[in-house]
Amino acid sequence: AKALATPTPVILLRHILPNALAPLIVQGTFIAASAVLTEAILSFLGLGLPADIPTWGNIMAEGRVQFTQYPGNVLFPALFLVPTVLAINLLGDGLRDVLDPKFAKRSGA
Repeated sequence: AKALATPTPVILLRHILPNALAPLIVQGTFIAASAVLTEAILSFLGLGLPADIPTWGNIMAEGRVQFTQYPGNVLFPALFLVPTVLAINLLGDGLRDVLDPKFAKRSGA
């Protein structure tokens, strides 16, 4: 492309961006899922957001006090946290499959 005197912005948009977009999306969704888990863990330990903000970690931390009488106060937020993180990761994987030009060539689509 450089030998044909193609401008650098055109090279970036036509060659670099399509090949870099899929890995960036996967990495972004992985970071988002990690952020959700990290926030829940830190809030559960009392190191995250203030206790008056309802997050899954804060809800589980409040339910920890009465865990023997009401285990659902801890288990239900945890059971909703797992599929949320899984859904974020699967969304990124699905977007990679749709947007990756090399994957489209391999699958024959």
